[in-house]
Amino acid sequence: MAEADGGEDAKAPLSPPIPSGKDTAWFDVSSLLHRASHDLRNDELITGDDFNLFAAMSALEATWHKGGSLAQTVYSCIYLLRPERTSSHALLHSFCRVIRATCSALVSAVSDARTNEEEDLFTMAYGLPLKANGDEKCLSMIHAVDETLCRQLKACSAPVSEKAVLEDIEPLQTHLDLEEDFCKAVLCRIRFRKHFYHVLTCLRKPQGRGLELAKKHIISCLSELDSMLNTEEFLRHNSACGTVKNEDEKTTASGCQPVGFDSTLNSRSAAPTPPRAIKLLSWKKAVNYFQKLLHDLGVICSYPLDPVFEGAMRFVVDIQKFQPDLVARAHIQLLLVQDGKLYGRESLFAVICKAALLPEGAKNHDIQKNESVQQLGQLLITLFRVLCANTAWQRRKLGKILQDWRIIYVQLELAFRKVFGEAASTPVEQDLLLRVCKHILIWVEEQTYWIALRFLMLGFELDLYSTDEYCMVYWYIYIYLIKLAEKTHLKIMLSNDSSRRKSKKKKDFVKDVGKDYQVPPVVQLIQCYIYVAQGLMMMLASLRNENKIFLCQGPFNSEHERFVQHFEVLQKACLPDHASFFSFSETVANIRFSTVSMHNCFKDAQKIAKDLRGGFANNPDRLAELRRIEQVAEHNHVALNLLCRLGSLEPSLKVSFDFIHHPHFATASVKRS
Repeated sequence: MAEADGGEDAKAPLSPPIPSGKDTAWFDVSSLLHRASHDLRNDELITGDDFNLFAAMSALEATWHKGGSLAQTVYSCIYLLRPERTSSHALLHSFCRVIRATCSALVSAVSDARTNEEEDLFTMAYGLPLKANGDEKCLSMIHAVDETLCRQLKACSAPVSEKAVLEDIEPLQTHLDLEEDFCKAVLCRIRFRKHFYHVLTCLRKPQGRGLELAKKHIISCLSELDSMLNTEEFLRHNSACGTVKNEDEKTTASGCQPVGFDSTLNSRSAAPTPPRAIKLLSWKKAVNYFQKLLHDLGVICSYPLDPVFEGAMRFVVDIQKFQPDLVARAHIQLLLVQDGKLYGRESLFAVICKAALLPEGAKNHDIQKNESVQQLGQLLITLFRVLCANTAWQRRKLGKILQDWRIIYVQLELAFRKVFGEAASTPVEQDLLLRVCKHILIWVEEQTYWIALRFLMLGFELDLYSTDEYCMVYWYIYIYLIKLAEKTHLKIMLSNDSSRRKSKKKKDFVKDVGKDYQVPPVVQLIQCYIYVAQGLMMMLASLRNENKIFLCQGPFNSEHERFVQHFEVLQKACLPDHASFFSFSETVANIRFSTVSMHNCFKDAQKIAKDLRGGFANNPDRLAELRRIEQVAEHNHVALNLLCRLGSLEPSLKVSFDFIHHPHFATASVKRS
């Protein structure tokens, strides 16, 4: 990595070559790297062709959920290594059992979702007792301990006359005056573990049947976490050890060092265990982690399991805004796809037919047995799984599956022609087959453009684009949005035509054909995005052409090379045709602030967004999105007007772009330097 720094020898010549070997030529590149560092900003780096940033960053330090191995985190506690040793202590024994059972449930969920590789979550147990005989009875054991602690707590607060009856209960510690608060502290921790295990088991019930019960246990978990936080001051003041002053190093509520834990415990006894030591999360960070995890699981449980493709896709995309961790995302995936069906209820062909706006009876058509149609179903499952990944992994996989969706379209087209040519059926059956084929092909095209757009948009969330690349990115987004609007509108029009044919007589239908169709709200929303992307692309092009700013210049990567680097997967998939660097350059070369059409882009976006409020009155998420688009359009319109008046006259004006209103559409800011 090279950091930008100043120096007198920025123009130092290249060092002379080192003597070459038989098949190699060696050069000292120190001076080259030094010169290169002056063209880099902070956090930028120079890489070779075979450099893999993800692989370089895969060595994570965190607790187990965050990438550490079980052997170095949970199982660095000696009480978990020999289950039989704790059998004489009911409280500790039951707690260890529920911990093991929880770990087993989490490993099972993440392994079944097959997403553990993306964040290096180690599912290997290295021979450790992940499952012990009797762990399946952990709930009944911990429930019995819960009852005992409740009796103990009751005894602490009971009048003196009643305490004699409860003298057979062994206290938790020697200071009887502190027994009541110690009971409360232990009880909330036992109950948290009990409810958390219930959450995990309820989430794995087929077809989402355990979601409502899981929600109740999540509420109980959050309540017990609050109780645990409330015990912190008591435990800190009454601990019998020296407490840790640094909050980041404090891994227990009391501040005492955890008894029986050593992160290097298994590094000597289990050879395959990674040699690096793991730093355990602090007490506060651990509580915050579970609060965040439970919140995300609660969002999953609150989702209505309506087997509509668009709804499921929107749910996955929306929940990613909360940045759920691997555990939550694994459960999203397991909920979405069960036994090759959406939520384990609806066949994928039925989901595709509904998404393609085909009539209900089409889902039973024999075309679903076609090999290409079945491959389309598998691609749909893959898409769901990819969308459940973290954003970096997701973008990488979206780029890879894009070409698969392009290929499946060609395969389906050929298969449908063959089936239609061989079909010896009645005109009614032929008409249905033709409609099924047309609708599915249009839907596949629509989804292909959606995937490409998602690929581009994630680049903003991952900070992959520099400001001087925004122009080409918004040009590409603009093209894709137009294509997406075309396919979505065509799909809806075909469906409407089919409905009219059924509901009207022939002469009435012919009269209605000439009438203008009302543009559906979903297409109008895409049109909003089109205007904003077009306005941003033209504003940036004008700044490049007239003010000579945001130009892609540098000694290492030309604008053409950056274009190829960002859009290579799109180019390979030929999405869309003729979208080349030459066509981009030709489009933006002559754009100026005086271009009339640009002045209306942001205003048109504002107008459509306001008009759409009624169409999405019952959809708070869409209303919030419309408000974000309005803000982007409004602020950019003001900035554009200012630049049109002063841009060429005021060299002191400083223009910047940020994402204060929308994660994917930038807002321009114009200030005097």
